[in-house]
Amino acid sequence: MTLTKADLVQKIYQTHNLTKAQATGIVEAFLRISKNCLASGDDLLISGFGKFNIKNKNARRGRNPQTGKELILEARKVVTFKPSGILRDRVNGVS
Repeated sequence: MTLTKADLVQKIYQTHNLTKAQATGIVEAFLRISKNCLASGDDLLISGFGKFNIKNKNARRGRNPQTGKELILEARKVVTFKPSGILRDRVNGVS
């Protein structure tokens, strides 16, 4: 099952005695702050959940799988995620 933004809004709405508009505003604000943080190159640490990092990938030689033609993939930034020990244990069923 995939957890969508609408699912998050619904869960906050149901559990925190808020209006749907307030719940939507909370989810949107959190996502906006998170995106701005990562876009500016900063790490995003959510205690008990994990850390989102920005990593620089160097330019490299690649290949188009359909044609076999070689090409150069430009340098870019990627977002990585490292789960906290708490989340890792919970996912693995460790108490």
